[in-house]
Amino acid sequence: MELLRGVLQTIIAVCSGWLLLMMVYQLVIGLFGFKKEVKDYRDHDPESRFLVLIPAHNEEKVIGDIVRNLQEMDYPRELYDFYVIADNCTDHTAETARAAGAKVIETRKETPDSPTGKPIALRKALEALGDYQNRYDLMMIFDADNLMDKNLFREVNSQYLDKGKPDLIQCYLGAKNKKGVVAWFYYTGYTLTNRFFDLAKHRLGLNCVIGGTGFAMTTSYLHERGGWTTMSLTEDFEIQVEATMEGRRILWNHVARVYDEKPTSMRASIRQKIRWGQGHWFVALTNTGRLFRLAFQGKISAGEFISLLTYMYSLSAYLLVLVQAVATLALWAVTPDMQLFSFSFTGLLSGAVIFIYSYLFLFYLADWMDNRIAFSLRTIPVMVGGFFANTIVGIFNQLVGLIRCRDQQHWVKTEHEIRANTMQPREHRHPAKAKAA
Repeated sequence: MELLRGVLQTIIAVCSGWLLLMMVYQLVIGLFGFKKEVKDYRDHDPESRFLVLIPAHNEEKVIGDIVRNLQEMDYPRELYDFYVIADNCTDHTAETARAAGAKVIETRKETPDSPTGKPIALRKALEALGDYQNRYDLMMIFDADNLMDKNLFREVNSQYLDKGKPDLIQCYLGAKNKKGVVAWFYYTGYTLTNRFFDLAKHRLGLNCVIGGTGFAMTTSYLHERGGWTTMSLTEDFEIQVEATMEGRRILWNHVARVYDEKPTSMRASIRQKIRWGQGHWFVALTNTGRLFRLAFQGKISAGEFISLLTYMYSLSAYLLVLVQAVATLALWAVTPDMQLFSFSFTGLLSGAVIFIYSYLFLFYLADWMDNRIAFSLRTIPVMVGGFFANTIVGIFNQLVGLIRCRDQQHWVKTEHEIRANTMQPREHRHPAKAKAA
């Protein structure tokens, strides 16, 4: 019995230690997000040539909006081409996109049992386009439900030229919708991490996170990789891990925004996050050994090693909370007179302060600094309730994702339906045009 108690106490201590280290790391990183100025590059005239790809599976409801958005970008039309990839569509996605003025590449499964999904659609599209590396400087990927700031290409072009042509640039990830508890929690999470995680990392010279949409990749790097080679359910995370371990630079752009439609139902959110968990765990587990070998060989900096490792296993926080709870219950069951719940005023106060600062305060500050949305007491109950609900649901999502992580072949689609007339991207005017007006 003593041995069992010792094992359980060790498990609890290890879980607590790792959770504490992750929390301290996040708090320290977040300190570099407070500076107001977010643009660290000079403006350049349009020069870079963009290839834009929009994977779309049965997206006839929203595809016309992003096509019209791309036609109205504040960038010379001869310097960018965009293609809608109608992937195994059974609706009118291709016809709707063409009618709106887009070029369309239609892809189909070779056999009924062939795997499907975004990575395969991108690979086939690039193969169909041929020598893209000679015709374009940068490739950007957007989801079919996205809208973009009209100055996005102009800002990415300037940052790309001014910062020595980095391999990847990720733009600010905004939200088309935030009404309802589920969508609101997505909005709060992205608003907080955009400034106090990605922007903060960028200021420290560390690679930021690739978000799956609204990122630019040099076509030379893409061609060097052999085209679109990622095959996991989280192709964005896979690229981030591989690029970082290869010594590539991933910059963050806090000025140009892409707006994504967030799920509004709990069921859709759970399905999406299980898919994200499957892909994330697969990429993390298959790349951990290589990451440590690179660190021991001195081929990756200490900062990038810690940054990537903590992000690779950030989802472990949910599972460690579960393991810690189970181990605590087991220890209570085998330990006479043990109090299951023993609180101290100091402990409760410390936990409350950390929660208020790292979640509530930083979100409301980021929302004001980046969106000019003032603090409202009415959102506090939704914030607190959403946090605890997300923790409970997150434990389930990540447990299922870990169990299913070997399966990277079955893509679960998130339905989109929000039309552009309910939300418009921000208008930006180039300084030269503003003076002339």
